[in-house]
Amino acid sequence: MAKEGQGALESITGAVARAAAKGPPPVERWNPPFCGDLDMRIAADGAWFYLKTPIGRPALVKLFASVLKREGDRYFLVTPVEKCGIRVDDAPFLAVELAVDKGPAGRVLNFRTNVDDWVVCGPENPLRFEPEAGTGGLKPYLHVRRDLWAKVTRALFFDLVELGEERELEGRAMFGVASMGAFFPMAPAEQVRDFS
Repeated sequence: MAKEGQGALESITGAVARAAAKGPPPVERWNPPFCGDLDMRIAADGAWFYLKTPIGRPALVKLFASVLKREGDRYFLVTPVEKCGIRVDDAPFLAVELAVDKGPAGRVLNFRTNVDDWVVCGPENPLRFEPEAGTGGLKPYLHVRRDLWAKVTRALFFDLVELGEERELEGRAMFGVASMGAFFPMAPAEQVRDFS
């Protein structure tokens, strides 16, 4: 059963705003009853829609993003008292900016998401690269928090390739990128050499 109408959105918005006023919402500790699905969707380009209309207020999108929770393959907006399902076409966030720093363990990749969260790529927030259906290319993703991922934009993916290097992993030469001492393989090195 879908949870519809302006009342549903106002209920969630009010509860989220109250929770956010006290600091980052502790979504991982909230386990309220399921209240149905909202007609809300996060498109593959990172745009949020409610009742098939784009949500044009960035502050509202950031508020909703702060209480996004993933359970298995499903996504929910969660407050202390209710949990409503939403649809996510690909990943809930986009990584839209990259800043490269130097740290004690070498290079540090810092990513900004489309909701203005800065994420430091490393062992706790890894990069993963998935095959892109039909193209033979790769789709890169960055872990943001609580099993929520950001798809890395195509422009930043090219930046990552420029920063890439070959390393041997389990006896095989792999091409990938390093951050905070961790290495994130993209593809076998011989495949990359074939494209260059």
